[in-house]
Amino acid sequence: MRISFDHAHIFATNIDTTVDFFVRMFDAIVVWDEEAAGVRCARLMIGKGFVHVYAQPPRILRTGVVHHLGIETDDLEGLVSTMVSKGYVFRNPIREESKFKYVMIAGPDELLIELFECREPARWRLQDQSA
Repeated sequence: MRISFDHAHIFATNIDTTVDFFVRMFDAIVVWDEEAAGVRCARLMIGKGFVHVYAQPPRILRTGVVHHLGIETDDLEGLVSTMVSKGYVFRNPIREESKFKYVMIAGPDELLIELFECREPARWRLQDQSA
């Protein structure tokens, strides 16, 4: 038996806007986009992880069980620069920690997203992400 975490599932006031955000900013790939449980749902692949976007407005913005989505990169400055060139406006600078650096951003529907670069990829088991 194989057990593996697969995805985070988020609500979207406007599914097209939310899908476009992830595609433009993080090169997400739309794996499927169809009706599921009576509502349009899109499965997005970001690197090796997945986000499911549910075409239903969040019940309460920025609250609930999910605090934020984490998106890992090996070039945080490069990702920030690319996003700025695509029109994203950052509210905060990159923060430096001893083990990682990060910046928190707001996506559609004020979805909190952490962009981070780990300084200990082997310890965090990130060294095999290209495999």
